Amino acid sequence: MRILFIGDIVGSPGRQIVHDRLADLVAQRKIDLVIANGENSASGFGITPRLAEELLQTDIAVLTGGNHSWDKKEILDYLPHEPRLLRPANFPDGSPGSGVYIGVAKNGIKYCVINLQGRVFLPAIDDPFKKADELLASLAPDVAMVFVDMHAETTSEKIALGWYLDGRATVVVGTHTHVATADEHVLPQGTAFITDVGMTGPHSGVIGMDREAIIRKFINGLPARFEVASGDVQMNAVVVETDDDGARNTAGRLRARSIERVRLRID
Repeated sequence: MRILFIGDIVGSPGRQIVHDRLADLVAQRKIDLVIANGENSASGFGITPRLAEELLQTDIAVLTGGNHSWDKKEILDYLPHEPRLLRPANFPDGSPGSGVYIGVAKNGIKYCVINLQGRVFLPAIDDPFKKADELLASLAPDVAMVFVDMHAETTSEKIALGWYLDGRATVVVGTHTHVATADEHVLPQGTAFITDVGMTGPHSGVIGMDREAIIRKFINGLPARFEVASGDVQMNAVVVETDDDGARNTAGRLRARSIERVRLRID
């Protein structure tokens, strides 16, 4: 099984490269399942129902979120009606939508996507480690592949969750910082991990935003309006391949065999 995860899609440049390049990438790499983080797809802050539907009409099967999931108020009524658009599962009970999705990939494998959010330097919400325990314990045995998007600020919190879930999830990826890390590897019990997948969008700015406004804010400390940058548009992603023989980890899920960083640029 081959799984493609696309790092945080930022604004119209990020959406455009997905529309332009994803289908070819899926065909070339024989991808069975595509997941993407879409919480920054609406001008860098949040996602709207229209944009969620546009992205889900591509090869993307599931969209994950994070701390910006709620930025566009119209999404609150939409989330309960689109199970493939996730928000972090460890928001308090009663929050709109869900943080877990169970589906069937193109190759017939039943999978689960879990979206979590860290608590260090982010709003104080429920414990992502305990929430992961709760969700994993609730899964039926026929769910063969478990994918976790840990949307968090600090490398330490994301790495800790990767080790905590080693042998219980097939893949744990980090998102949120928009800067790809170079530590992709398969942990001893068969969980593919990377601290941050990086960003899909314009890299000529500062984590996707126009650099001049951000530089001014750092210099004078005054409020500033941030706009999505342009130029050097990249798709940053990872491809994870599971064991061909269907080997399972200690929790009975598919083990990862490899994880590879992928970076595409608009020509």
